[in-house]
Amino acid sequence: MVPRQLRSLSTCIALAAIVACQEGGRRYEGRGIVREVEPELHQVVIEHEDIPGLMPAMTMNFDVADRKLLDEAKPGETVDFEVAFDGRSYRITRLTPRGIAPSDASGRGPRLAEAAAGGDPAPDFHLIDQDQHEVTLGSLRGFFVVLDFVYTSCPGPCPILTSSHVTLQRSLTPELRARTRFVSISLDPEKDTPQALRDYGTARGVDFATWSFLTGPPSQVAQVVTRYGVGTVRQADGTINHLVITFLIDADGQITQRYVGLEHKPEEIAGDLAQLLQASSEKSARAQ
Repeated sequence: MVPRQLRSLSTCIALAAIVACQEGGRRYEGRGIVREVEPELHQVVIEHEDIPGLMPAMTMNFDVADRKLLDEAKPGETVDFEVAFDGRSYRITRLTPRGIAPSDASGRGPRLAEAAAGGDPAPDFHLIDQDQHEVTLGSLRGFFVVLDFVYTSCPGPCPILTSSHVTLQRSLTPELRARTRFVSISLDPEKDTPQALRDYGTARGVDFATWSFLTGPPSQVAQVVTRYGVGTVRQADGTINHLVITFLIDADGQITQRYVGLEHKPEEIAGDLAQLLQASSEKSARAQ
């Protein structure tokens, strides 16, 4: 019989390709250019090169728990950085400035400061879902909407974000479940057909009764992505630069919360949904 200690070690080794057995997850080395620093959100946006073993070159936002690291991050600077991946989030754990980036560096990508904010009316959309049915934000009026942006070939945060929201969907009380709709808009409409989106959702345990995965003509999707300020559709080289943001929209179509990055927990959103339900119930009671 194999000793328990050896069995545990074998399990750890088997999982090492995804997450290291060390605390905080497996570490990866990267280099890129800082494009934006948001200390209050614990976020830094980096236009990075390929991170071997983790993800290809792109521009995206990373979680940063230690705000001291953000003091070292200046927009326009080249940095070496370490990112820890624990299977749930990508967290910058070390950041070393290497000087100002060349002036001919692209410098254009999604910016957190330009993303739709809490208190704003949620931009409308008119797209089709995984069953080729038309869905608009107006058609969801009266529901609370958990809205995110993903694409099915995403090598990084999208599957993690979807899985987290599946946990949220399953955790809701019957009353909240009846009042909540999940919407995921594709960042890659050229590849994400309705069937591809259905396959992506099915593989992650989505209940399509209350969840719509939306796509449409690239120009139409691009307008929505631009209005929410979360990124770009597919570039000529295949890259999709995007921000990881989840929007909570109330029954009247207003953005009430934004969850930036991957480190928000399903129970946090569930608590905010419960507050929306309570406020809606109190409003209905006053109207009677």
